[in-house]
This record gives sequence, structure tokens and C-alpha cells, in this order.
Amino acid sequence: MNAETCLEKLSYVGVLSFATVDEWGAPQVRCISAIHYEADSLYFFTARGKDFCRELERDGRVQVMGYTKFKEMVRLSGRAQAVPEEAQARWLDVIFSEQPYLANVYPGDSRKAGVIFCIRDFSIEYFHLGVRPIFRETYAVGNSRPRVRGYEITRECVGCGLCQAVCPQGAIDAGTPFRIRQEHCLHCGRCLERCPVGAVRRL
Repeated sequence: MNAETCLEKLSYVGVLSFATVDEWGAPQVRCISAIHYEADSLYFFTARGKDFCRELERDGRVQVMGYTKFKEMVRLSGRAQAVPEEAQARWLDVIFSEQPYLANVYPGDSRKAGVIFCIRDFSIEYFHLGVRPIFRETYAVGNSRPRVRGYEITRECVGCGLCQAVCPQGAIDAGTPFRIRQEHCLHCGRCLERCPVGAVRRL
């Protein structure tokens, strides 16, 4: 698995959830299908009059998520920026040619109500719930720096094994200290809750 394969999986999903934050700090989610994929970037279309467009212009931070029929979650986190004015027509043509239904929604010159945004320098989290143990990994594209998540077991570990016993995915190995295999960790926090000496910490 890698970032490029994750983008390919998103393209197969087709309609993706795009999350932003509005001017009052409330979360907003839209379903977007007018998308073009490159190996290191994602282009998408929206109309200038939409709240979605204003939220992107004001802040730019966006999360994009798709879920496959195989129980795979792919989540992309980055910042969207409008494509430079001189390139807007080119990318409009690309997206409208790849998504023919758009000509029905925005016929003729009405497509000029739209704007193309691009996301570069993003991180992707891949999370596969359809296997056991589950599998997760994070990939960086461009200059992104993915946020570290999950739990780790520190040197305060006394080797009692309670964390290993309660892990629903069997993702903890015995050792000094015990060790969490991050690629199989659910991030459920059971190990943190059950550790009698506080040796587990949230990353």
C-alpha cells in the first residue's frame, strides 16, 4: 500500500465526503464527485456562490474521505487552494470531460460559475477494517507532516501483560517494555485504561 494506491481507491469510490469548518466553527460535510486525480494532487470543482467555496477560500483546510466495499477507509488531510486564474479553464475542461454529468448540472457557459481547487502536500490515512488484525498506515505526499496518533507503552511498563490481554486486535507484543504494533492498533485506548501503572501514553 502507498499514497498513490490510496488515491486510486478514492477514484473508484467516486463520491467522496469533503469536510470543512464554517465561519462559526461548525463542521460541514459535502459529497463531491467532480474530482480529477494526479499522482501527487487532487483537483475538484465547486461553484463560487456556495458556502463550501467560501470556506475553502477563507481557511483552506479540508479532509476528504472515502470508504470502499472492502471495509477500507481512506482519509486525506490537507489544504485546498484555488488553481491560478490562467489555469482555471484548462482544469475545468479536464474535470468536465471526465465527469460528463456536469454538463447537465452546469450547461454551456454556466460552468463559468465554478472554480477549481487543488490539494497538494497532504497526508493520507489508510485504515482496513476487513482484515484481522486490522491494518492502518499513514502516508505523506509532498511537504506534508502527518500527525502521529495512537498509543505507546513507555519504560514505566512492569510487564504485567494486562494491556496485551485486553487488546481487541492482539496488537501488543511482550517485551521490556511491551510494544504496540502501530499498524494493527485500533486506537481504542483499552491498554491505556487498563494499565495499572500508567505506562501507556497517548501519542
